Amino acid sequence: MHATGQDGQVLTLVGRHLGHHQRADLACRVGIGKVPVKDNRRTERKRGLTRVSSSRMAGAMTRASEDQYQLSLRCLYDEASSLRRAIRTITRRLAAPCGGKEGKARGYKDQAERFGKQRRLQVLNARLARVERRIVSGRPSIVAGGRRLAKARHNLEKAQITEHEWREQWDAARLFLTADGESGAPFGNYTICVDPNDGSVTVVLPEPLRHLANAPRGRYRLGCTVQFSHRREEWLDRVTANRAVRYDFVYDPVRGRWYLDASWCADKAVLPTPEEIRDFGERTIGIDLNADHLATCVLDPHGNPIGRPHTIPLDLTGPASQRDGRLRDAISQLITLARQHDCAAIVVENLNFDDARTVGRERMGRGGRGKKFRKTVAGIPTARFRERLRGMAFHAGLVVIAVDPAYTSIWGERYWKTPLQQTSKRTTVTRHHSAAVAIGRRGLGHRIRRRPGVTASDQRIAARRATGQTAFVPRPRGTASPPRTASPPARGGKTRLDQGDQLAPLPDPEDRSRGHRITHPACRDPANTGQSR
Repeated sequence: MHATGQDGQVLTLVGRHLGHHQRADLACRVGIGKVPVKDNRRTERKRGLTRVSSSRMAGAMTRASEDQYQLSLRCLYDEASSLRRAIRTITRRLAAPCGGKEGKARGYKDQAERFGKQRRLQVLNARLARVERRIVSGRPSIVAGGRRLAKARHNLEKAQITEHEWREQWDAARLFLTADGESGAPFGNYTICVDPNDGSVTVVLPEPLRHLANAPRGRYRLGCTVQFSHRREEWLDRVTANRAVRYDFVYDPVRGRWYLDASWCADKAVLPTPEEIRDFGERTIGIDLNADHLATCVLDPHGNPIGRPHTIPLDLTGPASQRDGRLRDAISQLITLARQHDCAAIVVENLNFDDARTVGRERMGRGGRGKKFRKTVAGIPTARFRERLRGMAFHAGLVVIAVDPAYTSIWGERYWKTPLQQTSKRTTVTRHHSAAVAIGRRGLGHRIRRRPGVTASDQRIAARRATGQTAFVPRPRGTASPPRTASPPARGGKTRLDQGDQLAPLPDPEDRSRGHRITHPACRDPANTGQSR
């Protein structure tokens, strides 16, 4: 929004006022502790906040406090689980002798490394004890404004910001100017109302700030207008039908700009299963996520690659503020490629490196090779990629299928790299492209391994019999092997019974007898049958 000076001052005052009371409500919620939902006293807290704001704003503040508290508890449970996995792995390796093995556990290289791991184990046990005490007490540590920004206050030189710049970012992060939507209210939200006709924005002011109102009923009308470009049609469909839309005011102190975000809940949709996608004859696209690119390949419903594989670059270096945009750009290219090939689903690996990152060298290798592998794993944005892909693919009308990542790269390179290179002579096929084929086949329910004897890529120079096809076509009932000759024809024009004819009670749909057939099929007398010469 191109807010004027007065508009910015009013929004800042309202955001600070609501942010102060929301943080007080969060402290009250943390003090209540881990209790059932019916005992969190939300009604009582909302009634007290309504006197200093409004009913809708009070509801948004109590909801935000509850969501933040539950999220912090889940983070504590995840941290405790991660610490237990690391402790279990180190304890198992400490039980083995140095340089030896005990069962499947390998001991440490020497006494110096073993001593370092013993100290590390003590540190992990102490951290686990602190986390468990917080879980039992039900009081997680929450920093309103962000822990990363709070730590940057003590390292301004390293963060490359001044104290004044840090203070502006800190105050902006602690503003609270949010209003939940309400179905049936004018344009889906009474507290923060956006008129789709002229783009005007009006905000209901809290009770202590009603003297700043410039519109009836204690409302403030901004001097600027707003216009949504992304998913504008969906927003118009909701506000014209007076369906609930939530609005959030956000201030960026670096650029000195105010932003208005609109959000709403999407209707639940029944997504097709992988079996239904395969039975309907829809195409899919398999992708292999790597640290610097996405390897893709389009597959037909039988699991056969179509066209040449594609590579989508994924550059996640540079400032953290640009990584999310580059990740979204790569996913947009992926969705565009899927639409060009009429694909109905995107098949990805269900990667989760949280356990591997926690254990570190215990499972991800040692030395220079292990360090390089750990650096590669650290550069793969598995969680963020999964969340971005799920949301963007849903709005694009695509289904995301997550499969087991076991042996996709190994079997893909062994069975599919050479055939892909034969059909894509202008493209350099890597093991990541073959892994994309393996991932797509697993998502469709097919085997990864390529059966022997399939038709060659080039029929003119490598023609051979097509056996063991991926798409199995059953033969008609009652058929048998092609007619076979029991022995060479007898001399003197004499004939004998063809043993192969007795093995085929119904005619074979494909004539593969190569000249061995009944001369007079209407005659069923064995004495009058013979071979045509």
